[in-house]
Amino acid sequence: MEQFIIANIAPIMFGTLVIFLLSGFPVAFSLAANGLFFGFVGIELGLLKPELLQALPNRIFGIMGNDTLLAIPFFTFMGLILERSGMAEDLLDTIGQLFGPIRGGVAYAVIFVGALLAATTGVVAASVISMGLISLPVMLRYGYDKRLASGVIAASGTLAQIIPPSVVLIVMADQLGRSVGDMYRAAFVPGLMLTAMYAGYVLLLSLIKPAYVPALPLEARNLRQPNGDSGVASLFALLAVTAGVGVAFDTLWGASHPNLAADELAIFSSAAAIVFAFVAAIANRNLKLGLLSRMAEKVVFVLIPPLALIFLVLGTIFIGMATPTEGGGMGAAGAILLALANRRLSWSLLRQAMHSTTRLSAFVIFILIGSTVFSLVFRGVNGDLWVEHLLTSLPGGVNGFLVVVNVMFFLLAFFLDFFELAFILVPLVGPVAHKLGIDLIWFGVLLGVNMQTSFMHPPFGFALFYLRSVAPKEVKTSDIYWGAIPFVLIQVVMVALIIAFPRLVSIEKKTDMTEQLELKLDVPSSDIPQPSYEPDNK
Repeated sequence: MEQFIIANIAPIMFGTLVIFLLSGFPVAFSLAANGLFFGFVGIELGLLKPELLQALPNRIFGIMGNDTLLAIPFFTFMGLILERSGMAEDLLDTIGQLFGPIRGGVAYAVIFVGALLAATTGVVAASVISMGLISLPVMLRYGYDKRLASGVIAASGTLAQIIPPSVVLIVMADQLGRSVGDMYRAAFVPGLMLTAMYAGYVLLLSLIKPAYVPALPLEARNLRQPNGDSGVASLFALLAVTAGVGVAFDTLWGASHPNLAADELAIFSSAAAIVFAFVAAIANRNLKLGLLSRMAEKVVFVLIPPLALIFLVLGTIFIGMATPTEGGGMGAAGAILLALANRRLSWSLLRQAMHSTTRLSAFVIFILIGSTVFSLVFRGVNGDLWVEHLLTSLPGGVNGFLVVVNVMFFLLAFFLDFFELAFILVPLVGPVAHKLGIDLIWFGVLLGVNMQTSFMHPPFGFALFYLRSVAPKEVKTSDIYWGAIPFVLIQVVMVALIIAFPRLVSIEKKTDMTEQLELKLDVPSSDIPQPSYEPDNK
């Protein structure tokens, strides 16, 4: 029996962890207790030296000193403040009025606003709850199918998991030893594609079953001109002029700065165009020029603040002016200013946001501490080699590895949330992917899209729970579950597209962001087993 345990201690350790997790015991304590128990077992069996466990304090202090993880409370705090600043309500009302005349207009507005909230808040709960409270009653009132309305709100809220500044991508970058800035840059196109696929599904449904997605009736469109005109022509004219300003700035600034990268030039040009549109709207309102319609003015004043916040956070990260942690700090400050400008800032709001942020941050840190206890012992008993041999011996080479790993993540997402998947499984499969020659930035984005489904899986998806908590009584839980299934399938299709067309994830340019966690284990004995994978910090 003893020889059997010695020969198979790694799979036994992993299997015991699965049993702990399925029993409902808290994840952080399951990881730590499992690691310590098998650490003592390994010492008793002579597989490990007692000195190995002396590395735990260094690892824990390394986690506490990891600057990258500071971005998590910053972005969480930013999202919680924005949730209560009135931004979501204004966006949904205005964009709903803009798209209202077409079939599925409110659904398109929810998807668009979901993407915009994802790029500003990065918090799923904030997006789903806000849109569920505001848009779901409107969609039901005007005859939208209950399942579609529920599914589109839940799915649009989960865009916060893949569109930067996503907390998932911060965790993925940390666990894979890569730059958060690179992970953000690489995830941008897949996030936009997923948004477009959601809108494409609504468009398809509007053609096949138009009764499911009716247009808003005339009496519900309250941003019309006194003469009854919608004012959309004025908005299109402003957009055309704004685009011209952006192109002109791009040409002139690019000519005077020939060494500027194309993406950085695009960010500067977009910022110039946005500033022009905002100044034009202010001048039209204050000078009573009458050049812009009510619709055009409202769209500008509602869209500019979140776009400015996106530039403050993502723009500064992408052009190299700020690290993700610094960008998160500026975003949190910007969210406070936005709430102050909307007269929504109060001590009660700040206290609630700080309380929720502290709870989430403590949750993440405790899981990370538990996972580092588990991983230290697991690698000490050569568990990483067992996982590597198991995955590299799969038929199909790299493609076989990707298929098996993604199926495993997809199935486990029924029972575990993304934090647990990221802290338990990613450190095990990451080194294998690296050994197979897979770019870890690309791999991280792929797993991020996959883990996005953990919020949508019936019956345990958190986005479904968030929506259930604010949905009217006439919306049954079964309606929410059935409404989520098409969007889960769309997310699976997106995973397949990334595998089939790797260039969808941009990994060509790497930014110089050295915020990764670097663990140095000072142990007295040189023959103690060491982790076989070292993060390649570049």
